[in-house]
Amino acid sequence: MTQNRSTWIGCSLGGLLVALLALQSMPQGTEGANILGVFTSHSPSHFIVHMSIMKTLAEKGHNVTVVSSVPPKVTHKSINHIVVPMSAEDEKVLNDGMAGMVKEKPSIWNTMKSIFSSLALLIDKQVDVLEDPRFQELYLNKGNKFDVVFVGFFFNTYQVALGARFNCPVIISWSGPPMMMVNEVLGNPELSSVPQMHISAPPGQPMNFQKRMQNFASTLGFNALNIFLSHKYNKFYDRLWGNDKSMPTFEQAKRNVSLAFCNGHGISEGPIRPNVPGVIEIGGIQVKSKPDPLPEDIKEFLEKGKHGAILFSLGSNLKGEHIQPEVVKTIFKGLSSLKQQVIWKWEDPKNTPGKAANILYKKWLPQDDILAHPKLKLFITHAGKGGVAEAQYHGVPMLALPVFADQPGNADKLVASGYGLQLPLATLDVDEFKASIKEVIENPKYAKTLKSFSQLYRDRPLSPHESVVYWTEYVIRHHGAAHMQSPLVHMNFIASNNVDVYIIAALVLYIVFIINKIVWKFVWRKLFGKSNKVSQGKKVKKQ
Repeated sequence: MTQNRSTWIGCSLGGLLVALLALQSMPQGTEGANILGVFTSHSPSHFIVHMSIMKTLAEKGHNVTVVSSVPPKVTHKSINHIVVPMSAEDEKVLNDGMAGMVKEKPSIWNTMKSIFSSLALLIDKQVDVLEDPRFQELYLNKGNKFDVVFVGFFFNTYQVALGARFNCPVIISWSGPPMMMVNEVLGNPELSSVPQMHISAPPGQPMNFQKRMQNFASTLGFNALNIFLSHKYNKFYDRLWGNDKSMPTFEQAKRNVSLAFCNGHGISEGPIRPNVPGVIEIGGIQVKSKPDPLPEDIKEFLEKGKHGAILFSLGSNLKGEHIQPEVVKTIFKGLSSLKQQVIWKWEDPKNTPGKAANILYKKWLPQDDILAHPKLKLFITHAGKGGVAEAQYHGVPMLALPVFADQPGNADKLVASGYGLQLPLATLDVDEFKASIKEVIENPKYAKTLKSFSQLYRDRPLSPHESVVYWTEYVIRHHGAAHMQSPLVHMNFIASNNVDVYIIAALVLYIVFIINKIVWKFVWRKLFGKSNKVSQGKKVKKQ
């Protein structure tokens, strides 16, 4: 009995030792890591995507600090927020610029024009946030230590240096699918076969000649824009850290990005393209796995709709005051005549476009939760990436009224995919507006197509939230995960495009051509000449 007991104790101790060794060999945990998010863009819709990432990490138990230029709509009780807002004067300039864009026909060229004019403010003012004492205190206080810093990407590539500033890895958060400025810092290849984000192409189909020409012209335009912006970024970099000898150069800082979280899902949304391991797609990160309960007034309004409901929102950047009064009247006339309940995002509930029993005006909406409601039949949207992703996830057909940036491309794509229709906002016609609403609601093909897409969109090995947690902790565990970095990051334009190889190959061919010409002139021609003379001599003798 004693011997058996001793044997049992020995086996138990041996098993415990094996378990302890196994636990020790597992990757070290990252529980309670200190994470900093720096989101200087003044776009609330971009900030929702960034904060969805921060909220996910806070829910996992990490210590999250966020510096932003706008107050958060998505948050978590444990997140430490530092808000550095834009001045009232700058807000007015920005609003005037938005109002001007609404009046123009949406296109990528109008968007680029706005970048050089009114939207330049969005680029220039981001640097002010980093010069604010509230932000600088984070790195001047030696007691602060961060394990990773997130940078919200929006025309601010110089901010990748925050990894060096805080002596930790840097991760990019981008509100759309991979694009040129993200690809540059990750070494993600730019391919002519992959359409730019505003170029629509049928899912799974190659671009036709016209689309390829548009894509080529667009790529040239973006390259020119990138050259212009690089000049600004260098100036901003020198302004912030030019006198700090401990900081790397801007070019060195650009080679130190661990990975990028991109709000897209290429497998289901397209375009299909190769990505380096550092590109992590988290399309739909802002969509909750389970919708929150709706506010009572919205819930009651939706429930009493016998014919379903419509959500009308042109996003967080575009306000009612930006839209021309005659267009607002057209929208109200169309929506107020419908039998469906309409929830309309409008910033000033006391000064609305008009009163109608079927319209509920709200300054701010829990958009994702409303789109998840079974009564919702249509989403009238500006075709921003976030709203489109939420509608796709919940299978809600759309009517797009795009204005600028990626919105026209998103609208073209949702129409080509069969998810809805689009109309021009600036020249909206009430009869066409009503007819389009009726078509999308009453024709079952749109809802059927989206239901099929929604199943594909959700089917992933890891959810967007799980991907954020895993890859953030992976970067922390492996101290920046330098082994994942693409070699393209360290190669210049000449090396990455084999320009030097092609030049050498061309020179070799040219040298071979010259040698062949010389040999022909001084060797082969003489040999052939002698041979011909001998032959001719023999012929003469025979004669």
